[in-house]
Amino acid sequence: MIWTIIVNDAPYGIEKPWNALRLCSTATSEEIEVRLFLMGDSVVSAKKGQSTPDGYYNMEKMLGVLLKRGVQVKVCGSCINARGLTIPELVDGVELGSMKILVDWIIESDRVINF
Repeated sequence: MIWTIIVNDAPYGIEKPWNALRLCSTATSEEIEVRLFLMGDSVVSAKKGQSTPDGYYNMEKMLGVLLKRGVQVKVCGSCINARGLTIPELVDGVELGSMKILVDWIIESDRVINF
């Protein structure tokens, strides 16, 4: 089974991105292949060097764990450009995505979940 999870919201100040990554983590433990596509303000979730208060979730660390579990993580190219980000500034393993890649993922997926 393949799931594509799409995240749109900024990583902090709202819990949708955090919940999306929690869902990714749980799905991988159930042997579901997960593909995570970050677009809009959620691309900032993949920025290296995040500093969060103790006890507060850290999206960078969560993405690192997901990548180690084999989750494919892509960011919208137009979205990172609009926010002045480049691929080298992102968590190692996060790749450049596109609308074409997202369409292909959606076609290949058994489930598509949007946060």
